[in-house]
Amino acid sequence: MAADVHKKKSWEVPNGSLAPGDGQHAERSESPTPGLAQGTEPGAGQEGAMFVHTRSYEDLTSPEDGAAAARSPERRRGEPAEQSSMEQISKDFSELSTQLTGMALDLEEEMRPGKEGKLEPSPQTARRDSVLSGKEEEDVTMDAWRMHRKHVFVLSEAGKPVYSRYGSEEALSSTMGVMMALVSFLEAEKNAIRSIHADGYKVVFVRRSPLVLVAVARTRQSEQEIAHELLYIYYQILSLLTWTQLNHIFQQKQNYDLRRLLAGSERITDNLLDLMAHDPSFLMGAVRCLPLAASVRDAVSSSLQQAKAKSLVFSILLSGNQLVSLVRKKDQFLHPIDLHLLFNLISSSSSFREGEAWTPICLPKFNSSGFFHAHISYLEQEMDLCLLLVSTDREDFFTVSDCKRRFQERLRRRGVHHALQEALRTPFYSVAQVGIPDLRHFIYKSKSSGLFTSPEIEAPYVQEEEKERLLGLYQYLHSRAHNSSRPLKNIYFTGPRENLLAWVTNAFELYVCYSPLGTKAGAINAVNKLMKWIRKEEDRLFILTPQTY
Repeated sequence: MAADVHKKKSWEVPNGSLAPGDGQHAERSESPTPGLAQGTEPGAGQEGAMFVHTRSYEDLTSPEDGAAAARSPERRRGEPAEQSSMEQISKDFSELSTQLTGMALDLEEEMRPGKEGKLEPSPQTARRDSVLSGKEEEDVTMDAWRMHRKHVFVLSEAGKPVYSRYGSEEALSSTMGVMMALVSFLEAEKNAIRSIHADGYKVVFVRRSPLVLVAVARTRQSEQEIAHELLYIYYQILSLLTWTQLNHIFQQKQNYDLRRLLAGSERITDNLLDLMAHDPSFLMGAVRCLPLAASVRDAVSSSLQQAKAKSLVFSILLSGNQLVSLVRKKDQFLHPIDLHLLFNLISSSSSFREGEAWTPICLPKFNSSGFFHAHISYLEQEMDLCLLLVSTDREDFFTVSDCKRRFQERLRRRGVHHALQEALRTPFYSVAQVGIPDLRHFIYKSKSSGLFTSPEIEAPYVQEEEKERLLGLYQYLHSRAHNSSRPLKNIYFTGPRENLLAWVTNAFELYVCYSPLGTKAGAINAVNKLMKWIRKEEDRLFILTPQTY
């Protein structure tokens, strides 16, 4: 089923566009503290934007009701009947299942009635499960399992286990049953459980019918941030199944074992959790760009724009988890969460380097009801440049593949191939380039563009444990700045090994790490210098002129 492409109306600007309001346009501030108005801060796009508008962290993390989206008259106009839609979704899912496991899975075959009208797994599914059962699991009775700093569990509303970050789902089935009992008990009292705080642990619950997601963590993260990560896991599941198919399954059988359909995708979910533990993109709800000269980036974007096809919605060039260029269909906006899920899909599998892949993919924040089809390939084996072309037509592989060929030809004619290779040799910049002696690291996010920048993490944060500790400090500042009951705009934190400063405005967010020998006055002065440096380098660190088809 081709995902529906729906236009954003002019009156939908607050939720569907990043264009600044009429009173916020234009002149880019050159003051010592530039960009206090949204749309003029360093990194703000000068000609439109690429992502769905998110004025705040709260906007970014607000849930979208898949049911409401599916019922939207505008989305449903021209759609086939429910039955034919499910048939097409099932066909697309069978292709995706083959990509993940090497074995096709027919949804109708999977859900076929057995003896006495009971739904039971097909022989095909039994063979598939046996192929995938070789994964080693931790013993949940051992202390090593309990010592993990964060556990994530996904279960159905019937208490059936769906996913566990560590350990076997079978061994944890009774534990998940207790979790569901807690949720159900409070619901019977017309209440809802959100979290439990005890003995240094936070147990956070997120319910997205027909699933319940639970995290048990002893980290610096707030309840809100942990819930945000659980939503990412939920969206990851939707990206593999679609909201329509997920609900269809549980309407047919409430105690269905969803692991049958998700078998083979565990590594994708595991990889997403690993990324969220190390990459500040998820904390910031934004996308980081590969540092690149503006002239080179413009040439790449222009080449992508010209290598288009009628069915293309998004053309994305990325390196690792950094964005090189993104060209979108006019009036269609991608959500940062959807782009993060695409990054995760590519980074979780090395098979995409072996040739051209054509795979169904749901973008749940754009449209959770159907599949797009994504053409995924690397430009060259030795270059870490992956091209992702998102199409609405499942039969358009050869046309989209030709778009890649035309894009590569234009890159060669424009002579930017060597410049891209040079940029890939240094995908991060050093904090020393800023020229502030006591500055160790920073994260800067432009709210209007949905992009952020930060230098490479360097000494004294060389060891993996130190890098995680630094991210934990940023998580702590972020949770204080976005506390739902008492948000803070300015925070100065002094610790035994570093000092940190957080500054959150309507236009940007800035988190800075300094030497512990610095003073508060020195830190504030350094922020002014840092903002000027970001303004000076913004055309290299951000995409200021996004292109459309």
